[in-house]
Amino acid sequence: MEDCCRGSLLSHLPSLLLLIQLPAGDSAEEFMVIGPSEPIVAALGGDITLPCLVSPAMDVENMELRWFRSKFSEAVFIYQNQREQREEQLAQYRGRTSLVILTQGEAAVRIHNVQAFDNGLYTCFFRMGIFYEQASLELKVAGVGSAPQVHITGPEEDGVQVVCMVSGWFPKPQVQWRALSGEKFLMFSETQVQDAEGLFTIEATLVVRDSSSGNVTCSVLNPILGQEKAMAIFIPEPFFPRSSPWKPASMVILTVLMLLLLGAVFYIMKEHTAKFQAMQEIEKLHRDKEEDQQIKEEALKARDELQADLDWRKSAYLAALKKAKLYADWRKEKFQALTVSLDPESAHSRLAVSDDKTSVTFKDSCKCSEDGVYSVLGHEGITSGCCYWEVEVRNAERSEWALGVCRRDVERRGWYQECPDNGFWVVGIMQRHSVPSLLRENIVPIPQRVGVFLDLKEGDVSFYNMTDGSHIFSFPLASSSVPLFPYFRLRSGDVSLTICSGVGGPLQTPLPLNNPPCSSEEPVSLSGQGFSSGSGVDGDLPGAESPLLPCGPEAMSP
Repeated sequence: MEDCCRGSLLSHLPSLLLLIQLPAGDSAEEFMVIGPSEPIVAALGGDITLPCLVSPAMDVENMELRWFRSKFSEAVFIYQNQREQREEQLAQYRGRTSLVILTQGEAAVRIHNVQAFDNGLYTCFFRMGIFYEQASLELKVAGVGSAPQVHITGPEEDGVQVVCMVSGWFPKPQVQWRALSGEKFLMFSETQVQDAEGLFTIEATLVVRDSSSGNVTCSVLNPILGQEKAMAIFIPEPFFPRSSPWKPASMVILTVLMLLLLGAVFYIMKEHTAKFQAMQEIEKLHRDKEEDQQIKEEALKARDELQADLDWRKSAYLAALKKAKLYADWRKEKFQALTVSLDPESAHSRLAVSDDKTSVTFKDSCKCSEDGVYSVLGHEGITSGCCYWEVEVRNAERSEWALGVCRRDVERRGWYQECPDNGFWVVGIMQRHSVPSLLRENIVPIPQRVGVFLDLKEGDVSFYNMTDGSHIFSFPLASSSVPLFPYFRLRSGDVSLTICSGVGGPLQTPLPLNNPPCSSEEPVSLSGQGFSSGSGVDGDLPGAESPLLPCGPEAMSP
């Protein structure tokens, strides 16, 4: 199953580098989580149970169990260390949920006093050790409100207007008007309002023009429960407006008057034709003179508009070229090459930083360690401007690594997730557990040299394969992210990350037609302060595969 951010990342990033290597073994017992295949229907104000099944069946009392809504942090119920955890639980579910252990390998959360906002999708998440799985299920909340209240409001448009009102229904009910014969009225107006609890109030207005209709019935149907309530009303014939005998005669008189008026107008126009023609000649001369003047003015205006359009197209072209992500060389001409040095104080104790502070690798004693991931930061933070640096990766395709930028206040102790929500904007290669076979087909060539282009004026960071100049991926940055520190992370393999001292060889890419300035007119500015958060271990949750490190469940102790 996928974590909370992996689905959205994969849908937006079809061209990301992916590398999947399944481990030889896992200390945690693997299992599957299965949810109900059909939506669960719950009545308003009642209780409902949301079950999930573990296969193969095993004891779930020692697992971490979590039911949440659209995000992992939107917890409905959390069971951990054999007791309920309420710190992360959403306020609207406190006191309304309880855990039910149904059978061996099956658990459920029970929601009491179901409300309209409980309607929607849920995810049940089971974890044992470092292995976890999750399943989705849907809850449909339904409620039948008041019976229709039907009354006559008065005559309207040669008929009688009747109104049908209902309240307290969920979801939005289907309203229908029918005649005594059973025929449906298709033409009527309808208004709806939702109260603070999400319940619907509907008002349907019908104009009955046929006095022979007699009774009319307003019926309201709940589409989920299939329950219907109806009310009929009888409209006496005297309520319908009576037609006046003078109306046909009035129409005839009006038609005759219109014909007489048209004849008088035609006669007057004929009498004044000669005078009108003479005036037309004079006006024609005056109009020709004005047209000549207007042509000159329009020519000048067209010239100005054409120049403005050309200026706009030029600026749009330059802006698009400035943000082009097709070729790395085009961006290097407009970005300042930044000399990055590693900060040994921020390095994990198992990492070895070279004397010139440009390379990091594992110490000999833990080169093949796979019990954690280890990181080191650049010495200075970047606060403004446009800059780039290049990193050469040794054994890139046979190792686990990541590089990019991070915020000053990121947490690098314990297990944590490298994703934008946590202050990391990185790409890299990860070995994952329980990866679906469909993702293994997306493996693409791995870059040996990666370029990091940071634009703090426009608010984005882009990654390029400096071997062929192709664009890998770009992140948007929040204005509150600065200062940002270069970030380097190793996990396993005979791997090293080296900051290149110079620009690589020329790439075979076309040259731009113009040289637009960098999106930031100001030079690159550094914070002038180092950053050290102590040794840390990156989180490595199973079930995600992407060169970006996806946002998953919150940090946890190993």
